[in-house]
Amino acid sequence: MAKLTSLFTPFLTIPRWQKRLISVAVDTLLMVVVAYLALALRFGELHWPSLDYWFAIIILPLVAIPVFIRMGLYRAVVRYIGVWFAYTVFVAVSIAFILWAAIHFMFHLDFPRSAMIIAWLLALLVVTGSRLVARSILNEGTIRAHGKIKKRIVIYGAGSAGQQLLNAVVKMPFVKVVGFIDDSPQLQNYVIHAVRVFKPDDLEALLEEQAVTDVYLAIPSLSLAKKKTILRWLETLRVKVSILPPIDQIVDGQIQFSDVREVGVEDLLGREAVPPKQELLEQCVKDQVVFISGAGGSIGSELCRQVVKLQPALIILYELSEYALYQIDKELQASGVKIVSILGSVQDRDKLEKIIRKYQVVTIYHAAAYKHVPLVEHNIAEGIRNNTFGTLTIAQTAAEQGVKNFVLISTDKAVRPTNFMGASKRMAELALQALQQKFSNTRFVMVRFGNVLGSSGSVIPLFKQQIKKGGPITVTHPEINRYFMTIPEAASLVIQAGSMGVGGDVFVLDMGEPVKIVDLAKRMIHLSGLDVIDENGEGDIEIQFSGLRPGEKLYEELLIGDNVDGTEHPKIMKAHEYLIPLDALNAAFAQMKNAIESSDFELLQKLVNDIVDGFNHSADIVDYFYASESLSPKLLESAR
Repeated sequence: MAKLTSLFTPFLTIPRWQKRLISVAVDTLLMVVVAYLALALRFGELHWPSLDYWFAIIILPLVAIPVFIRMGLYRAVVRYIGVWFAYTVFVAVSIAFILWAAIHFMFHLDFPRSAMIIAWLLALLVVTGSRLVARSILNEGTIRAHGKIKKRIVIYGAGSAGQQLLNAVVKMPFVKVVGFIDDSPQLQNYVIHAVRVFKPDDLEALLEEQAVTDVYLAIPSLSLAKKKTILRWLETLRVKVSILPPIDQIVDGQIQFSDVREVGVEDLLGREAVPPKQELLEQCVKDQVVFISGAGGSIGSELCRQVVKLQPALIILYELSEYALYQIDKELQASGVKIVSILGSVQDRDKLEKIIRKYQVVTIYHAAAYKHVPLVEHNIAEGIRNNTFGTLTIAQTAAEQGVKNFVLISTDKAVRPTNFMGASKRMAELALQALQQKFSNTRFVMVRFGNVLGSSGSVIPLFKQQIKKGGPITVTHPEINRYFMTIPEAASLVIQAGSMGVGGDVFVLDMGEPVKIVDLAKRMIHLSGLDVIDENGEGDIEIQFSGLRPGEKLYEELLIGDNVDGTEHPKIMKAHEYLIPLDALNAAFAQMKNAIESSDFELLQKLVNDIVDGFNHSADIVDYFYASESLSPKLLESAR
């Protein structure tokens, strides 16, 4: 086979029209040989046919080749032909032989009828077989020419999705399916499209004997619980695992090879989502003017996607980043909902006032915030200006202009914060709680939750990049853990929580159980078909512990106290937190502004300590903008 492949390798580089011409010549010769062999089989011996027979034999390619051309046999790319092409060959060969037989009967040509049937069967065999042989040779030649190694894969799931995936994979020259795995006894030991179905217990031996490199989990209808069970088992095997997304995420329900994706952390940690309550989703959105600040961010953009599906009268996208605004605006243009995209800051009171008044805004989802803890730690002034004072500005402007609903996206880092980002968000919550006492016609709601999977700055994309580079994976501390939730679930719960409460409410989303980050890193390494380097230096990917960053906590919390109630939604709880009167809060905020302007960060920390319960900031205070040569060498080194 290797010699044959080498012989045909030069054909890989010739123009396509020349390849088609060669195919026509080969089929012409094959049709002649088929007709001759049919006669030999009919008479049971090889002999030189009479002139009448030769006349009938020559007619066959003259009839067949135009039919083959018309049916597109020469337009198909040989290396990607599949099951559908075999059907096309059957139809094309059958039509050609019907025409050939009709010519025989019309002109009374001398050719045995039984030989015609034999010739038809032989033609089906050689036309299909020649393409399959050519595909095998060309694929091997391509692999040799480019120095690539085939992926040898097992498809977990022999149902409809698995079979569709097989049909897509056979078109790939560098991928070979060595078997199916299926839990169903009715399918086990059967052969589907020349691929055998094995039991799950056979997988480990199959991986070793067939040098399998990848397992593709092809059961889109799997429940999250069952999927997690299978992934837990596959983690123990040294093989890369990929997965098909749920069938509703596959375009037109037709599975393509490109639909296969790496296992995401949502597959590892995801939980069964509680169906949203439609009345809660629509209450503050449907047929109303909705304003979303931070519309281009991770949470803001998902809020936009879900809000447009609820048919608002108008959606205003408010964003400081031009590129982020451009991206979400472009994505939503096909929704059919009227969209107004505005560049601006939440600290611009005049602009906000004009927008809210002009468009008669009813509901505001405030997602604009600086959220990356290390960056805010070194940009304290801007973090407090944007997250705290910006929230107060947009919330007070909304109340003064008669906005009915105002929903703040908060964070678990606001609970007993050890960093200025968390403190700035808790002060934003306090601002809304205080405003609620003065403006009873506006319903202020705060929604607090943990990390969302796949958001900008998340550890998950970072881990994937580090694994692709061969490591090391960096984790700050072996005991650090976090709560996780998918972005769509978080956005849906935010919208529903925004429809609850009477005002001044702090809602906490049920984030499930916290996850140790180092365990998450290990699972991602294992599902990539790799091992963690152990104490003996054996393995593929190293995990390094870099130490907690400034202001970072080992464990996140969702509640300041234990005073919490359930709500009408099983995933949303209502917390009862302390509040500060508006006058006292405004006085403290005024002092903070003065401290920032005078670069007195020791006073700023004291003021934050006074109003944020449990604020415990132990790191050195360094604001890059305000850092100067007068600072100590230790602080200067930290600032650099």
